[in-house]
Amino acid sequence: MPWYFMVDTYIDGQRGRGAYDSYIRLVKPIVERYGGVYLARTEQVRSLSGRRAPQRVILIRFDTRERLEACFASEEYRAIMDLRTESVDSRAVIVEGEL
Repeated sequence: MPWYFMVDTYIDGQRGRGAYDSYIRLVKPIVERYGGVYLARTEQVRSLSGRRAPQRVILIRFDTRERLEACFASEEYRAIMDLRTESVDSRAVIVEGEL
């Protein structure tokens, strides 16, 4: 059963993107090494709720929850994680999907 990693990102106008652009460039090969497939990775977002208006949305499919968790627990990912956490506000969830 596939699992999906979904994250929406909020970029602080005063802080700017900071190191987030470096994170974007570095994270993709890590995700792909663990079998993750990007289904959406975009800043073309139209919010349907006035209370939630992310500037960027990412949706990644993994074949299993174990692969997803291994990716984000990996040494490679942990080495770049601060580039994201220190530069943007993001909210992530994982969900089980259907084929």
